[in-house]
Formats: sequence, C-alpha cells, structure tokens
Amino acid sequence: MSVTNEQHTFTKRPSRKAAIEATISGAFRIATYIVILCAGYIFLNIAYNGSKAVFIPKAPFINIEFLTAKPQTLHVFEPKEIDTELKSAKAQIVSLRTKQRNLGSNETTAAEALGQQIAALQQEIKALDLQRKDGRLMYGDDAYRALDQEPSSELYAYSNYAYSGGGIGPAIVGTCLLVLGSIAIALSLGILCAIFLSEYSTPGPTLQLIRLSILNLSGVPSIVFGLFGFGMFVLYFDWGVSMIAGWFTLAIMALPVIIAASEESMRAIPKGFREGSLALGASKWTTIRTNVLPYALPGILTSSIMGVARVAGETAPIMFTAAYALRDQLPWQGLEQKTDFFFQGVMALPYHIYVVSSKIPQNEYTRNMQYGAAFVFLIIVGFFALSSIVLRIKIRKKYKW
Repeated sequence: MSVTNEQHTFTKRPSRKAAIEATISGAFRIATYIVILCAGYIFLNIAYNGSKAVFIPKAPFINIEFLTAKPQTLHVFEPKEIDTELKSAKAQIVSLRTKQRNLGSNETTAAEALGQQIAALQQEIKALDLQRKDGRLMYGDDAYRALDQEPSSELYAYSNYAYSGGGIGPAIVGTCLLVLGSIAIALSLGILCAIFLSEYSTPGPTLQLIRLSILNLSGVPSIVFGLFGFGMFVLYFDWGVSMIAGWFTLAIMALPVIIAASEESMRAIPKGFREGSLALGASKWTTIRTNVLPYALPGILTSSIMGVARVAGETAPIMFTAAYALRDQLPWQGLEQKTDFFFQGVMALPYHIYVVSSKIPQNEYTRNMQYGAAFVFLIIVGFFALSSIVLRIKIRKKYKW
C-alpha cells in the first residue's frame, strides 16, 4: 500500500516558525555574501590597478625597478605662453558662468548664447592642454633623464610632482624590518607573560585584574600607542625617530593579542601532561618547556598571525616613531657605527601610501605609485601570515595529543 506525501508522518509542513527561520537564515546568508563581495571587490581593484605598476608585458615580466628603486620627483616645465592662455580661458569660463547664474528665467536666449561661449572655451582648453603636453619638458625619472639643464624661466612655467617616478624599494625594506623586529619582541615578551599567567600565577582578584587590563589594551586606538611611543621612546629614552622606537611601539600594540591567545593555548593543554612530567621528577620549568610549550605552539603561532595583521598595517604609530616620508638610503647604507642601524628612521609602505594618497596633490603620475604600493603591501602581509600558517600546520602534525 502506497503512502502519499500528505499522509507521511515526517513530511515537512509549512508553518510560521519555519518561514521565520528561513527568512533569518536567508538574511544572514545575504549579509555574508555582501561582505565577501565588498572585500573581494576591494582586493580585486587593488590587484588590478596595482599589477599595472608591478608587472610589465616583457621579460622578466616583473617591474624590478619599481620594487627596488627609491621614489623620485618629476620636474615639469610647460610652455608659459600656453599656460597663460589656459588661465585666461578658465577665468573667462568662471565669469560667463557667473553671468549665466544671474540671468532671469525669461532671458533664455542670452543664457543659451552664454552656454555656447562656455562650450567653445572648453573646447579651446582641451586643444591648449594637448599643445601643452606636446611642449612639455620633463626630467626626474629614467624616461626624461636626457634633460641636462634647466629651461628658461621666461619661456617655461615650472611645477613638480612628488613620488611620480622611481619605485618603493626603501619602503619595502623598511616595512619588512619593522614587522620582523616588532613581532620578534612581541612574541618573546608575550610568551613569557603568558607562561607566568598560565603556569606560575595564583588565581585571585589580582590575576583577574591583570587579564582584564590586557583585554582592555587590545581595544586602545593605534594613535594612542603612537603618542605613547613618541613620548616614551623618542623623547624620554632619546632614541629619536628610529627603527628601534618603532619596534617597541608596534610590539606593545601586538602584546595584548599575543598574550591572550598564548595563555589560552597553554591553558588548553591537559593537566595530565604536567602531572605526569612532575611525577617523574621533572622540574616545573622542564615540564613547561617539554610538555606544555611544544603542544601550545600552534595556538601561539595563530596569535602571531593576528599580531602581524595588527602591526603591519598601522600608520599612526610609525608616523610618530619610525617612518620618514622619503629616505634615499637603505638602512644599512651610510652607517658610521654598527649601532646606528637601529637608531635611524626608515620608509614604510603604510606611511608611504598615506603620504602619496592624501598629503601631495593628486595627478596622473601618482596613481600607479598608490596602487602599486598597496598591492605590494598586501603581498608582504599575506606572505608573513602564510608563513605562520604553514609553520603552525607543520608543528601541529608533529605534536598531536
């Protein structure tokens, strides 16, 4: 005997509760997809525009000069006669538009005549722009280095465009040094603090207050850390604007995340690991070193990934403590003493992107520099994060419990 769907006991029947559940689930799904699409659009936009600066159509297909050279300034000399005509035409357009706005509603004929004059002047401006581009003399990057003397100021109007040529080599080196140094300091101090909180501290109000303070520090704005680093390391310790000041400032920023994640990783290790080691006569430190830390390393490396993500993209702290807008030499060049390596400022990609995109006039020459620097910066951050992930996977396979 066959049973129809209406008679089946387990057949789903439409209900108000099921409809509400389906609606909520759909809303969550749509919100997730919107976030993914927005993030994907941002990354694809940076990758598409940045690849124009990083990659070239000929072998070796990578723009080595952009990745290694220092930023350069483009100096432009434009024919002064054409520049004067352009200014005059633009002033006439402003005057005609003012007259057009002052006309009454019944003066349509006069308004149309003024509109025709404005359109004619706009066409004239376009033609003058083309003439000016044809008559430009430029130097400052490899394409225009043949200009060996400054043209006459009577015939040419001078202007310059910062960060229009060259590359981002010093910024790449400075970013890598800042990230490596700060993460090394943060991991060292963070793991030591986590060991104390997890293994040696006594439970009580003091320990809870310390943990609460660490959690609160993770929510402090980066500009506050920057001002703290400026006051403490740059001024009080008299380190000046230097790499070591940037290292300690960024390390303090990453400490709360690393301490919290490392402590949780160590507390997740079963107590039997510790008790078995202690029962065999091992000291407490030996127990921690051999039976706790190796198994907690995957979680600690996870915290290092979060720490890299936190410190690598910060602009405010390094702006006050470590970064220069432009520095011709690499950190190891021009040193009088070996210790000078730590007490010198460097270029960094976050600050470089900030300066190029907001602190200088935007023009046709800065677009490639902005997107190229952002694209390379994403690759560097991704490389550090991927290295931590690969190392975490290897350690997790080695130490299983």
